[in-house]
Amino acid sequence: MNPWLNHMQSMTRRQLFQQAGMGMGGAALGSLLAEDLGAAVENGGLHFAPKAKRVIYIHLVGAPSHLDLFDHKPMLQKRHGELCPDEFFVGKQLAFIRQQPTLFGTPQEGEWGFKRCGQSGISISNLMPNLQGVADELCFIRALETDQFNHAPAQLKSLTGFSQFGRPSIGSWVNYGLGSENKDLPGFVVLITGQVLGAGNSAWGSGFLPTINQGIEFRSKGDPVLFLSNPKGVSPSDRRKVVDSVKHLNGLRLADIGDPEIQTRISQYEMAYRMQTAVPELMDITSESKEMHELYGTDPGKTSFANNCLLARRLAERGVRFVQLFDQGWDHHGNIVNRLPAKAKEVDQPIAALIKDLKQRNLLDETLVVWSAEFGRTPMAQGSNGSGDTIKVGRDHHKEAFTVWMAGGGTKGGFEYGQTDELGYAAVENPVHMHDFNATILHLLGIDHERLNFRYQGLDVRLTDVHGHVVKDLIA
Repeated sequence: MNPWLNHMQSMTRRQLFQQAGMGMGGAALGSLLAEDLGAAVENGGLHFAPKAKRVIYIHLVGAPSHLDLFDHKPMLQKRHGELCPDEFFVGKQLAFIRQQPTLFGTPQEGEWGFKRCGQSGISISNLMPNLQGVADELCFIRALETDQFNHAPAQLKSLTGFSQFGRPSIGSWVNYGLGSENKDLPGFVVLITGQVLGAGNSAWGSGFLPTINQGIEFRSKGDPVLFLSNPKGVSPSDRRKVVDSVKHLNGLRLADIGDPEIQTRISQYEMAYRMQTAVPELMDITSESKEMHELYGTDPGKTSFANNCLLARRLAERGVRFVQLFDQGWDHHGNIVNRLPAKAKEVDQPIAALIKDLKQRNLLDETLVVWSAEFGRTPMAQGSNGSGDTIKVGRDHHKEAFTVWMAGGGTKGGFEYGQTDELGYAAVENPVHMHDFNATILHLLGIDHERLNFRYQGLDVRLTDVHGHVVKDLIA
C-alpha cells in the first residue's frame, strides 16, 4: 500500500482535519477518506466501543427546582418556615438572598407532592405525571456539583467546562470527535424555545475548534435555517453554480495560505447546499401520525418545546450526532408555587413521549437523553415565606448539589446515584462534579475525555480541563 495513504488511514479524524487544510492535495485526500473514517468511528467509537451513538441533551435555562421535582425531602417539609441554619447561609455564595432566610419545603396541597414510581420506586413529583410513567428508564444523579452560582458562568461551566467565554461546547467537542452519521445534515443541531439568557450562543459555540463543529440552530417555525432557502428568482442550478464558483475561489486561497478555516468554509457551503433538500423534509412534522402528535402534544407550524422534542427524535433517527434542546423560563426567584407547575406541564409530556418513542423504535439503547441545567435551587426561600403571599416566594441559585438525570445510551434505568442531606443542601454521598458528568457522557459515546483534545495556545485543551472522572456506577 502507498505509505502516505496508509499514514492517512491510520490518522484520527481530528488529525485529518488539522492536516487536510494545508493544501489542495491534502484537502482532496481528506475528503476521500472522511467517509471511511466516519464508518470506523460509527462501528468502534473514537477510542473504544461506545454504549451510545448519539445524544439528545435537554438544558433547562434558568435552572428548575430539583427539590420540588425530583429530590424529595420530607424533613425540609417538616421544618418549613424555620430560620435557615447558619452553616447554610453564613459565608456562602448566594445570588440574591441577603438576609438569613427561612427553609422552604415543597408545598403539599393540590397537584404538588411526590409519588414512588415504577418497579424501581423512584420518587418523582406529581407535577410530572408523564415522566413518572417512564421512571424505570431514568438514571438519576442526586448530588451534581458546580463551581458557579450565576447563570452565564454556570451555563458555560456545564456546557463548555470553563466558566469564561471562548471554549468549545460539549456538542462541538462531540461533533469534532465523531462527526455526523448523515452527510446531508450537521453533526450538531440546536433547537430553542425562548431565549438562552446568560451564555447565549456560546452555549453551542465551537470556541477555538474549527467552526464547522459549532451547533446549527434549526427553527420549528418559518425557514428551518436562516438564509437556507434560495432568494426569489434564483434556481437550484443557479445556486449550484454560485457554490461551485465560491468553492473554486476558496480552494485557490486555501492552496495559497493553508488556513484550515478556509476548508471549513468550503465544507459549510457544500453542507448548506445539501441541506436545502434534506432539512425541509426533516422539519415537516405534518407527516407524523395523529397518534404521534397526541403522544407528544405537538402543534405543527408553531414553535413549542413539544415540537422540538419530536424534531429531536427525527434528527436522531437520521444520524445527527448531538441534538441540543434549550428551554427558557426556569429562573423562579418568585411565585414558584404557580410558575413551576406551568413550566413542568410544558415539558413533562413531550420528554416522556420522546423516551417512549425512542424505545419503541429501538433507538433508546443507542441514544443518550440528558436532563440538565446550570445549577439547582436553594432549600431556603427567597422572598417572604410564611406570610401567605406566595407571589413573593421563590428559590435562589444553588451550586452545592442538585439533581440531573440521563436515560438510555448505556445508562442504568431506574437507578439513583448519590444523595444530599436531609434538607437538600449539600452532597453527603457520592458527589459528582460537572467535569465528571461531562466525562461520563463522552465515555458513553466511546470517547476518552483525557484524549479528546485540541492544541490551542501551546496547550492540549479538552472539555474537562485537567479534571473529571467517569462515573462507572451509572453505566449498565
